[in-house]
Amino acid sequence: MVSRSLPFVVTYRVEDGWDALGDPTRRAIVACLAERPKAVGELAALLPVSRPAVSQHLRVLKDAGLVTDQTAGTRRVYRLNPAGVAALRDQLDTYWSRALEGFRDAVERPDEEES
Repeated sequence: MVSRSLPFVVTYRVEDGWDALGDPTRRAIVACLAERPKAVGELAALLPVSRPAVSQHLRVLKDAGLVTDQTAGTRRVYRLNPAGVAALRDQLDTYWSRALEGFRDAVERPDEEES
């Protein structure tokens, strides 16, 4: 029986794709899935973590919208979610554009000492 006085701890809660990719194991899973779709067992064979750990990481990636799964017989095959990955890329493009604009503004602005 679990005591009601114990706090509930969410171990693998993420808000978005960036949070999900903050873990090196999840980044490794994404790199593996970038090559081709794979089942949990295939991923576990490539990584230094157990199958249950891979499943937990895949759940986080799925909740963040970065992977999808499909049943293939008795296995679940995971693949990258193009929409989720595209959303991250769009965010990076926005950050990069802002950084370049800031650099351009800094270069084109005359030094205050020359005035």
